[in-house]
Amino acid sequence: MENSKNFVVGVYDDEDVLLHAVSDIRAKGIKIHEVYTPFPVHGLDDALGYSYSNLPIAGFLFGITGTITALVGIIWMMGFDWPMDIGGKPFIALPDFIPITFELTVLFCSLGMTGTFFVAANLKPWGEPFMFDPRSTDDKFVMAIELSGKNTDAAAIASILKQTGASEVKNQTKE
Repeated sequence: MENSKNFVVGVYDDEDVLLHAVSDIRAKGIKIHEVYTPFPVHGLDDALGYSYSNLPIAGFLFGITGTITALVGIIWMMGFDWPMDIGGKPFIALPDFIPITFELTVLFCSLGMTGTFFVAANLKPWGEPFMFDPRSTDDKFVMAIELSGKNTDAAAIASILKQTGASEVKNQTKE
């Protein structure tokens, strides 16, 4: 149990109350581990202080890889490996390669970004995800605060969660 972590979990009924609670709790210097919501809440990522994702950069790199792979493959096949005279066109006719290049760009980008997201979000097909409260997928909003560093007084944090509008507060251990 050396990898177990202790959390104080607050359950909220309304997204507006949650959004104000996040701002109030961060203003008091308490670090929020994560907030789980059943649907996207506008402004929550800004309230939590999240920076922009690097996923678009990965998507661009995967797209460029797909484009280069398509062009190099087609130019090699049509120009050097098996050149064919098709209607008197040159062996390397770039306008003819546009559809295949586009399709491979989209394929590499979509599969690469999907794989990158699964790795970054630690979503493994063989593991079971940990949920602080299963109602966070239905109608409740859950805020988890890890008890570590400056956040070690569970009673004080539970009191703050109650003051900010949490309908339930509980202590939970994640292994």
